Amino acid sequence: MTMARKQIRCLGLFVWLLFFYSAGGHAAKLSFEIQNAEGRLLPSRIHLFDQTEKPQKAAGLPFWHDHFVCPGTADLELPIGRYRYEIERGPEYERLKGQVAISNDSPQLVRLSLKRIANLRGEGWFCADLHIHRPLSQIDLLMQAEDLDFAPVITWWNRRNQWKLHKHPQAGEDEREGGALLFHRMSHSVDITKSTPEVPSPMVYVEQSRKQNPGVWIDIEKPFWWDVPVWLASGKMQSIGIANNHMWRSRMLPTEAWGRARDIQRLPSPLGNGFWTQEIYYHILNAGIRIAPSAGSASGVLGNPLGYNRVYVHLDGVFSETAWWEGLGKGNCFVTNGPLLRVRANGRLPGAVFSAETSEPLGLQLDVQLTTIDRLAKLEVIQNGMVTDVIPCNSDRDQAHKLAVNVSESGWLLVRGIAENPKTFRFASTAPFYVELGQEKRRISKASSRFFLDWVNERIERVKGNVTDQPEQEEVLRFHESARKFWQERVRESNAD
Repeated sequence: MTMARKQIRCLGLFVWLLFFYSAGGHAAKLSFEIQNAEGRLLPSRIHLFDQTEKPQKAAGLPFWHDHFVCPGTADLELPIGRYRYEIERGPEYERLKGQVAISNDSPQLVRLSLKRIANLRGEGWFCADLHIHRPLSQIDLLMQAEDLDFAPVITWWNRRNQWKLHKHPQAGEDEREGGALLFHRMSHSVDITKSTPEVPSPMVYVEQSRKQNPGVWIDIEKPFWWDVPVWLASGKMQSIGIANNHMWRSRMLPTEAWGRARDIQRLPSPLGNGFWTQEIYYHILNAGIRIAPSAGSASGVLGNPLGYNRVYVHLDGVFSETAWWEGLGKGNCFVTNGPLLRVRANGRLPGAVFSAETSEPLGLQLDVQLTTIDRLAKLEVIQNGMVTDVIPCNSDRDQAHKLAVNVSESGWLLVRGIAENPKTFRFASTAPFYVELGQEKRRISKASSRFFLDWVNERIERVKGNVTDQPEQEEVLRFHESARKFWQERVRESNAD
């Protein structure tokens, strides 16, 4: 260590000791007690910061990034001073913020009541986070603190495999050069520990997992990963993460990592990545591929709390994992990282298909229920990738809206709302409703199909540059060549733009 670095380290230690002893040399006690409306202890998440904005930990309680969770009570020993806190419990509860000053005169107790603002279980909606890297030993308390119904934990991931017998549902992730796939509903793991960034193709593990686990659910973790056109062309994917871990509670990740980059002039940071994710999903739907939206936070790897990005699925009966996955497969869902957006069209849930024998315009009555702490200026109706209707929002936490929508061509529509948050893409989106009019039962856009064909062609050139061994290159490229044929055929059979 250089003399300069030693001096800097000593100076830092001196400043800390000066602060500590000026406070009397003692730690002070701070306790939290969080209750529900009935006065019972309520598991919750606490963000506690000192005057330098350093997050504080509570001994014995799960901590991640900038917060800890508690079963309703938390006890801390801290240097005297002033602290600020934020307390949350998922989007169905209010958010509390405040400050507390502690001294060594007497223990300080912060007792608060956290009010529920919505009860989606009572409406038949059940929520999950599909991208979790937290320890299995913590997951029960984490689920309670975040008010989650379902939380499969990733226990095998690239070079790590910690799969073990456990009562809690487990999942896996293959994250390499082509992007990330999440594997759910598996009875045992797939060994991917010997893979390299490009070899073998992720599709090898897709095929292996489907053979070993007939009920496997494979989720495309983000829409902008390089291999997305290949995965879509395979027809073996069931959902795609449009509320994903580039969207943090406190900020956005500014780039697409090693995925296909957006035009940052057209879609500037900080929100551009969120709009790029939306655009790609709309291209997928416009290409005639019906795939449910999903959500994941990557808590335990990136800075999100568990459940920040979540997907709600509507069930007609009691919750079960089987029923929940079936509902997601039908598209009876919405995704969110804040607003709670429940929409029905002619009384039917998202995922519904409206068919008519003629090509006459079809009228739909949208019933919209919005509960939100975040300010939304409007809700947007998106038809075939374009905003066709706008619902102005007011400042009320609970809002109900009705809107008559005319659909003049086959395709799809959904409703989304984007919060007025300059730091992060906080939004909610329903899954699509589908419309089939006359003879054209499924609308296929030439522009969107060509969008993915161009993407495949770019990816093929990248593989050629990344894999120099000829037999390995040919083995990886056979999946991309198959996808190129798929998208060429989609362009040929397109029936719109």
